[in-house]
Amino acid sequence: MKFSDIASISGKGGLYKILKPGKAGVILESMDAAKTKIVAGASTRVSVLNEISIYTTTKEGTIPLEEVMQKINSMFGADIGIDSEADASELKSFMQSVLPEFDEQRVYTSDIKKLIKWYGLLLKEAPEVLKKSETPSEP
Repeated sequence: MKFSDIASISGKGGLYKILKPGKAGVILESMDAAKTKIVAGASTRVSVLNEISIYTTTKEGTIPLEEVMQKINSMFGADIGIDSEADASELKSFMQSVLPEFDEQRVYTSDIKKLIKWYGLLLKEAPEVLKKSETPSEP
């Protein structure tokens, strides 16, 4: 599985595996124990994980979510030492340790909570996407 095979649906918690496009929309399967299948129509806002970035104060302005998740995995592995219910200062401190250049004005506490929840879900259901790819990245 790759980041391009996983999506988030606005207004719904969790992550969804993209199965295939259908006549009425895209067919998704929840990445939890229930494995619920749903059809996301044109009015549903679906975000594919490889298209999501986190705001930074760098010249580029953002960093792909995939890179952040892989960095968390290389730094912490299976135990990140924090959960999504931690208070705002702990969440920001965690984010600062992972990505010192994250933009504190534009990355909200709710975003960090979602990042931690998604990391836990990916670690359980699709750990292969958290490993850095063997292909060298461009400078």
